[in-house]
Amino acid sequence: MAFSLRSRVFHHVWLWIVCVLFTVDAFYVPGYSIQSYKKDDNIPLLVNKIYSDNTQLQYAYFELPFVCPATGKRHHDSKWTSGHSLSLNLGEVLRGDRIKNSDFEVNMGQDVDCAYLCSKVVDGHDIKWAQQLIEDGYITEWILDNLPGATSFVTVDRKRKYYAAGFKLGYKDYDMVTGKPAYYLYNHFTMVIRWRKAPGSAGENGNRVVTGFEVYPKSVNGGSRNETGCSDNLDERQDPLLLNIRPNNTDLAQQYPDSSYVPEVKVDLNQISTKIPYTYSVYFREEHEIEWANRWDLYFSDQTESTSTHWLAIVNSIIISTILGAVCIIIWVRTTSGDTRVRGDGLLEDARFAIRKRVDNKSSGLLEKEGAVSAEDEVPDDELVDDVTSWKLLHADVFRPPPFAGLLAPIIGSGSQLVFMIASLLALSCLGVVNPSWRGGFVTIGIFTFFFAGGLSGYLSARIYRTFGGTDYRVNTLTTALLFPGLLFSLMFFLNLFTWAQSSSTAIPFTTLLALAFLLMIVQLPLVYVGSYYGFYRTAPYSHPTRTSSTPRHIPKEPLNAAWYTRNHLLLSILSGLVPFAVLFIELMFVFKSLYLDKSSYYYVFGFLSIITLLLAITIGETVIITLYIQLCAENYHWWWTSFLTGGSSAFWIFVYLNWYYWTTLHIGGLISSLLFFSYGLLACLVYGLATGTIGFLCGYAFMRKIYSGVKVD
Repeated sequence: MAFSLRSRVFHHVWLWIVCVLFTVDAFYVPGYSIQSYKKDDNIPLLVNKIYSDNTQLQYAYFELPFVCPATGKRHHDSKWTSGHSLSLNLGEVLRGDRIKNSDFEVNMGQDVDCAYLCSKVVDGHDIKWAQQLIEDGYITEWILDNLPGATSFVTVDRKRKYYAAGFKLGYKDYDMVTGKPAYYLYNHFTMVIRWRKAPGSAGENGNRVVTGFEVYPKSVNGGSRNETGCSDNLDERQDPLLLNIRPNNTDLAQQYPDSSYVPEVKVDLNQISTKIPYTYSVYFREEHEIEWANRWDLYFSDQTESTSTHWLAIVNSIIISTILGAVCIIIWVRTTSGDTRVRGDGLLEDARFAIRKRVDNKSSGLLEKEGAVSAEDEVPDDELVDDVTSWKLLHADVFRPPPFAGLLAPIIGSGSQLVFMIASLLALSCLGVVNPSWRGGFVTIGIFTFFFAGGLSGYLSARIYRTFGGTDYRVNTLTTALLFPGLLFSLMFFLNLFTWAQSSSTAIPFTTLLALAFLLMIVQLPLVYVGSYYGFYRTAPYSHPTRTSSTPRHIPKEPLNAAWYTRNHLLLSILSGLVPFAVLFIELMFVFKSLYLDKSSYYYVFGFLSIITLLLAITIGETVIITLYIQLCAENYHWWWTSFLTGGSSAFWIFVYLNWYYWTTLHIGGLISSLLFFSYGLLACLVYGLATGTIGFLCGYAFMRKIYSGVKVD
């Protein structure tokens, strides 16, 4: 009766949770409510950073020496002064965001044809750096009403408009006289803000919401300007603002009138001074076609075109998984059919040696004489040899603790944390809780779910450790809690030394590193300790269906003419990683494009990625089962590490693909950027390898327990 009552209560609670999840708005769950504005209300324009697809270094916008500094001015009806730093979540800090309020005056419904911002005087060093940033293709990121300022494009057929987040810092051209590169800085910004009536009663009261934020930059020479500081005839074609650190070419040409070669003159950068005037325009345009809830759709420029490719990736994954599943079914039928009773007195081993002797005699020609082979001496076929001399002989050794068991258990524990973190992120992304409007939310949720999964990590690690015969659970607890986070923290600190030297916002502030270390000590370590205590003392170790003998069995050496996959199990594990990699490859191209090739785009297809991830986990389990069966047929019972390495081996191929992608597709230059690219790429592959290796280990363990549960020892 009590059990029935608890079941009904659990059923109602679960039903209530599901109903709540499916009734929320699936795109703006995080609590970012609709912000509406009355006419003339101030809309804060925030400046963030500059970034480039050609480098891994980012820089805070207000730290650029050639832009207008913050004046500390307070806008009308604004609660922030310019230069005020917004509080950032952990994910925003780690991704290099440095968001501050600006001096741009933007009020709802007020068009501004031209407004003067400032005139910035820069020297030759600042100009040279600005030239380098333009050469590297840096993009500027501004934010208004949580929307990044966008560059607007139209498709070739002119039927659809789409956005690319950010706008360029300037552009590069070539001098008509010398043919050398010339760099032009954008110093006038035309902002078009699209709005519509707010939904519901707020709209009836005259409130408006922002549905688009477009920025059209322009380079304007600092020549003729009116008393406000704005350029005369701004709408007409004007000469652009040239960032020049060379002497006037006309003067040099006059000095050498009869020569086609104009010599270079060494310039003292400290002696060069240029004034850069900054102005802006603001225009509000009513938009009827785009709803506020769909205003991010324009940033997903390739959503329609790439859908068929994502479905192709799913079909490809299903085909691979189905083929491997058929092989696993054959293996399962072979291992469960027939007589699974073995003798514990060595009788089966004697039969194996007799069979091998007859096989050797046949291969040497001793049994080829007519009449020399009796019915009892007939050489059995390969299937019979495999059936008698394969996995059944290992029943007394197959669950023997592996070498370095004290390292494998913490690795599996850390891997379970990562599996929980990845599954949580994918689920929350599919529900819309984690989305582009929550800047930095993906990283923030990932870090906290990893830390709070410490209890699961400690429990699984301690129970496996005790199953292996371990006795010192405190050492196992510390290793589980600190091994992977310590490695991650050390690598981040090492890379920070280089980004700090470059004064880049990519560098993680020292206070943030201390906060991460604090979370590690007060959240991760206690939870791992509690989980370890419960897994080691409050639960029994995993039971195995067969007893382990006191003396390890000798593993026979495979003959030279044996198949390669029975002689080199490490190579077999690495090559088997190609199968899961083939499942992930197509979707991986979209992920790499969003991360490296087009940082202004957003990866949005988490529904497709979740399906691919599920198929990937199934494929990994199937690959591990096939690999372990091949290893058992070779009478090698060291399968523990093989299952983990086979499951995580696709990380090796992802890193190989990452290198190929770097050399053939990307244009990342500079030692520091390349170091950051490969280091963080290696770290991502390590995270992936730990997670998939843990999945492979658990699948392999379940397979071994299942097939040996039917083996009966006489």
